Amino acid sequence: MRLFILSFFLIYATIHAYVFTKVRAALGLGVRTGIPLALFMLFMVAAPLIVHLAEERGLEAFARGLAWVGYMWLSLVGLTFLVSLGLDVLGLPVKLLRGGWLLPARAALSIAVLCALTVTVVGYFSARDIRTKRVVVETAKLPVPRIRVAQISDVHVGLIVRESRLSLIVKALRAARPDLLVVTGDLVDGQINNLGRLVSLLRDFHPPLGKFAVTGNHEFYAGIGQALDFTRKTGFRVLRGEAVDVQGLITLAGVDDPTAERMGMRRGLPETELLSGLPHDRFVLLLKHRPWVKRSSRGLFDLQLSGHTHRGQIFPFNYVVRTQYPHLAGFFNLKDGSRLYVSPGTGTWGPPVRFLAPPEVTIIDLVRAP
Repeated sequence: MRLFILSFFLIYATIHAYVFTKVRAALGLGVRTGIPLALFMLFMVAAPLIVHLAEERGLEAFARGLAWVGYMWLSLVGLTFLVSLGLDVLGLPVKLLRGGWLLPARAALSIAVLCALTVTVVGYFSARDIRTKRVVVETAKLPVPRIRVAQISDVHVGLIVRESRLSLIVKALRAARPDLLVVTGDLVDGQINNLGRLVSLLRDFHPPLGKFAVTGNHEFYAGIGQALDFTRKTGFRVLRGEAVDVQGLITLAGVDDPTAERMGMRRGLPETELLSGLPHDRFVLLLKHRPWVKRSSRGLFDLQLSGHTHRGQIFPFNYVVRTQYPHLAGFFNLKDGSRLYVSPGTGTWGPPVRFLAPPEVTIIDLVRAP
């Protein structure tokens, strides 16, 4: 965890330093004008940490305000960096051959900032446009013609994702009328965030076969006690290395995110041991936050539902995420009869922005095959 935080701030500071040099070159900033910009950028680098400390001290209004400013800035500065870097790479042969860049510094910066603003604004509205994706999975293991499963993932209820966004999610769920609702991790985020008044939005939704959840990495970052308390108050049963028979229709299994083991908080059985002990004449639905498929587990489950990747959340970061998670988003047929569906996520982490990675409520129809 500490290594991740250190790496994040090192990368984030490097991005700011790069953008600062571009702004200074484009606008011809001297020492007197450059110092205020440098101080502002230093503050924005530290903003996520300040938000965290403000949450710990109960300064919720300040934390929420700075979170909005800091995370929107993260989107803007990150995209400005990417476009500027891309222009530099494209212009490098010209620089080497002719001694000058392809575009003047001011023109290059203007293009980068305009692209960053456009993507951020479009992505902000895209993040609120929650879509319903329907998937059909045929199986001979159902005793009934159909079971409709709704999956939400990576909602990140907290400082930014609040009542308005959660209401849109619940509205989509009610319209789909699922038999079963599952959350594949990261339902909550942050540390305080006055989550109490959000409980009723999810608590009042009652699918006939129940509501089940597993932990994601952010449940542990937020504080597992608070996260589990909120999840259970909203009516979900949290599966932590355990399985449950759902009214004799299907078997539902769930495991903790690997963060639990790293923090010494894992509960229940390890995944393969858990799955090996289940009756496999009935459909086995595995809930697991990260879309990693253990080779030893293949063939022991029929469908794994995961999330975590956000499908990159903001293009072109999907290419970066894919290096760690080849199953980035969507449906995959695996070996030994197992299948995987990876949700692109229903909420947002960090910037409330999604670009070419729209949020999704997934409706999976398990259909009895001949």
